[in-house]
Amino acid sequence: MSNITVAVIGPEGYAGHLGKKGTTSDIAFYNQKKGEHTVTFVEPVRYPDRLASLFFSVSMAHRALLVVDEIGPVFGECVVMLDCAGIGKGMLVLRNYITPEKVAPLIQGTVVEHYDLVPDEPVRIREYLIGEAETLQEKPVHGAKGAVPVDHAFPVKGTGVVVLGQVVSGTISRHDTLRIFPTQKKAQVRSIQKHEDDAQSAGPGDRVGLALKGIEVGDLDRGWVLSASESITASATLSGRATLVRFWPSPLRPGMVIHVGHWMQFLPARVAFVDNSGDWKRPLITLRTDKELVYFPLDRVILHYLDGGKLRVAGTLNLD
Repeated sequence: MSNITVAVIGPEGYAGHLGKKGTTSDIAFYNQKKGEHTVTFVEPVRYPDRLASLFFSVSMAHRALLVVDEIGPVFGECVVMLDCAGIGKGMLVLRNYITPEKVAPLIQGTVVEHYDLVPDEPVRIREYLIGEAETLQEKPVHGAKGAVPVDHAFPVKGTGVVVLGQVVSGTISRHDTLRIFPTQKKAQVRSIQKHEDDAQSAGPGDRVGLALKGIEVGDLDRGWVLSASESITASATLSGRATLVRFWPSPLRPGMVIHVGHWMQFLPARVAFVDNSGDWKRPLITLRTDKELVYFPLDRVILHYLDGGKLRVAGTLNLD
């Protein structure tokens, strides 16, 4: 079984034309299945009011579908978010008589520049993506221990605690004992479902429901990570070189409060140190967070500044 996750960014409810509606909170999931192959569509239902809604949708995506009704700050911010997240594959739908010539200078130099321009025909888009899923081959993981960031958790009568999430690396198998980062608590995988089908294991890109034992819903939170990997770390001090987006107006400064986005985490952080010598758009920085961020060493996170007005996506940070 192969799965593609697609961030659908555009008019609210557009993803409803592409799949069957599933779990909904500040992000909405829609699912399409053909045989053993699936496409998961994720829509940021609280955006633009809540920037985290857009980040969460993009952070779990392999591809994007960007539907443009209007050229304005929201469109620009979406392009910057997709570029910072490195979503290199996607489709672009232009509506309301917006022409490619009008959009071209606004996406030049970003990943969106390489998206396929497609007609506003949801049925054809859906069938194309299902076809893409059918061509994917499951990648061997050589026994690597998997990691699943939690996006939803709830109790199910007769089953216990169920966690929904997407495998970001490695393999999760039935009966695995997983640590719940950043805590020291552990839980055992009772069963695995992929799009409502039982499975013995799940690999990178799979959307899963994990039934757990040894844990309560109150012991979990969105963004926490289930894994047995010894490579994962959790820290409230983050250091590395940042890269600010080309439109960013001024240098970062000590004391600024920004938000760090990684997987399903969106945490406030204060700039504790910044070295703006040389190119101020590529500073060395140290951030302090109130809660620990869970990540693999050398991961890249996205920086957001919620007081940034029309542009709240500041750039990226490559962690040491």
